[in-house]
Amino acid sequence: MLEKFSNWKAKLQNKKVETNNIENVPKHVAIIMDGNGRWAKRRGLPRIAGHREGMNVINKVVKQANLLGVEVLTLYAFSTENWKRPKNEVDFLMRLPERYLSVELPKLVEENVRVRLMGCKDSLPSHTIAAVDDAIEKTKHNTGLVLNFALNYGSRDEIVTAIQNIAQEAVNGNIKPNEITDTIIAQHLMTKELRDPDLLIRTSGEIRLSNFMLWQLAYTEFWFTDVLWPDFNEQHFLEAINIYQQRARRYGGI
Repeated sequence: MLEKFSNWKAKLQNKKVETNNIENVPKHVAIIMDGNGRWAKRRGLPRIAGHREGMNVINKVVKQANLLGVEVLTLYAFSTENWKRPKNEVDFLMRLPERYLSVELPKLVEENVRVRLMGCKDSLPSHTIAAVDDAIEKTKHNTGLVLNFALNYGSRDEIVTAIQNIAQEAVNGNIKPNEITDTIIAQHLMTKELRDPDLLIRTSGEIRLSNFMLWQLAYTEFWFTDVLWPDFNEQHFLEAINIYQQRARRYGGI
């Protein structure tokens, strides 16, 4: 396995990967991109410098995932709790989608990547919504990797909203309480069009979910690393894939 994976990494570095020769690649990878602030602090820089550097890492990971044949890449970009951060930091984070997409959107279109958003748009600034909506519109017919940004996203809010909508359907007589199943709930979540993540990556050494996809991660494989997000690179991503491939997913079975 290690020898085979070394050959795989060499091919990746040479941009000559044949994905049909790579076994058991996770179809949906979700990443909690953590550690930007600590990366900046260790260098005596403002926190926004870490966020700016972290934005550049997204390019590497998107290209790598697309090259490997990953179907969905979900990036936890901004949580519903992140509004508690200092205003100047929040304002900068709200500008990042616009800055990222203004440069990278043509490449995403060319590489057949489809941009998607999950989260509550109501609280987002108009310039953030405009940038994301433009990317979604211009990539909607692409059939390759789905780049799913979790922006102003919180899993508990997502689940509460799903339950409220199902309850309203029950009040309207469209569904009976005993007809509510896990499938029905999943169909009311923001990820209803997507399969559940196969692999979750969290950087920076933190070992928690931070209100991220609590329903969807029920049987996901987790991989945690001490590497801060701005230092995360293609080899770290490959390491996570390698670990995933060595695990046996039983879904509660023997």
